Amino acid sequence: MDFQHFLEYVPHFAQAKLPAMEAHLKMAPFERMESLKNAFSGNKDPRMAAVMMLFYPKNGMTHLVLIVRNAYEGVHSGQIAFPGGKWETEDEDFSVTALRETHEEVGIRPSQMEIIKLFTPTYIPPSNFMVYPYLGICKEEVCFVLDPTEVSSIIELPLSVFLSDKIIIEAKLTTSYAENISVPAFDIEGHVVWGATAMMLSELKDVLKSVLEAEKC
Repeated sequence: MDFQHFLEYVPHFAQAKLPAMEAHLKMAPFERMESLKNAFSGNKDPRMAAVMMLFYPKNGMTHLVLIVRNAYEGVHSGQIAFPGGKWETEDEDFSVTALRETHEEVGIRPSQMEIIKLFTPTYIPPSNFMVYPYLGICKEEVCFVLDPTEVSSIIELPLSVFLSDKIIIEAKLTTSYAENISVPAFDIEGHVVWGATAMMLSELKDVLKSVLEAEKC
C-alpha cells in the first residue's frame, strides 16, 4: 500500500478496538497456553519492556520493521522481534522505553517517530517479561543504524506481504520448554517468527485488516 494512503487510515487504527487474547491465541503455542493463564501465579514479579511496531515509507510503499537479534546465551538468541527493550527507572512511561530502545537498536530518533496506540501487553513466560507493544509511524524514509551488540540485521516487511495469510504456517521447533513441538508461526523472508512476537503480530494484523476492510464498505 502507498504510504500516503496508509496515513489516511491512521486515525482509524488509533480508535480501533483491540482483539487482545482472541488474536494472541491464534499464534500462541499450545504448550505455552497454561503458563499464560498462570502468568502471575506465585511471586513471578515480571520485568517490564516495551517494543515499537513501526510503519514507515520505503520507495513510497508502507513497510514494517523487524529486527534479527544476535546469537547469545539466552532464550531469545537469534530470534525475530520488534525493536525495543527493558524499561528503565528514568523512563516516564513505557512509550518512552519503546522510543528510546528503538533509537538505540536501529538508529531512528524519537523525534522521527509518532506513537499511535498501545496494543495489548504480552507476557513472555520463558524470560518472565511483560512487553508493552506500541504502534508507531515514521512519516519519512529512514536510514537504519544498527547496534551491532544487539541486532544482527533488520527485515523491512512490506505491508502487502504482512497482510497476506500465505505467511502463516505451522512449524516444528525445539524451544526452551519443549522439544519438537508444532507451533503456529509467520514465515517472514525465510525466518520462522513465533511466540510472543507472533502473538503481537497477530493482534496488529487483525486490527489493520479490520479497519482496512471496514473502510472499503
